Amino acid sequence: MPRDPIVFESSRYGYLLSTDRARLDPATVHRFLAADSYWARGMTLDQLQRALEHSLPIGVYAEDGTLAAFGRVVTDYAVFAYLRDVFTQPTHRGRGLACWLAKEIRNHPELAGVTSWMLATRDAHAVYEKAGYRPAPHPEYYMTVPKPDEAEPREP
Repeated sequence: MPRDPIVFESSRYGYLLSTDRARLDPATVHRFLAADSYWARGMTLDQLQRALEHSLPIGVYAEDGTLAAFGRVVTDYAVFAYLRDVFTQPTHRGRGLACWLAKEIRNHPELAGVTSWMLATRDAHAVYEKAGYRPAPHPEYYMTVPKPDEAEPREP
């Protein structure tokens, strides 16, 4: 397994953004993703643990140390990064934390050279546009393998 990247931290308005894995409580992240997100509903704790092991987790922490927001980056640390699983806890919404996370993580020294950033969202386009994300210039170039519940029915 590759080494962990350096820990990156930044603060704003009493919040600390950190990639320090030791700060992260996977159970808190799992509770939100499995129960409250539309994109990872039903995710198991084992699946989350594996995902965290193979990506760069980002926590945003309130002054009392509790998790206020979360995201993770799946990356090769050279040319490509995919931001996913971003959420803000309900009591911390409306403070721009998801936008800050999406923008600030690009300042991580080991991600600063990455030129291709992607994310997918069903309902937060305005949040990510404020962080510099735009619709893919040529969506016809991109392909995906649909999730089983998204697959088109087969012809009989």
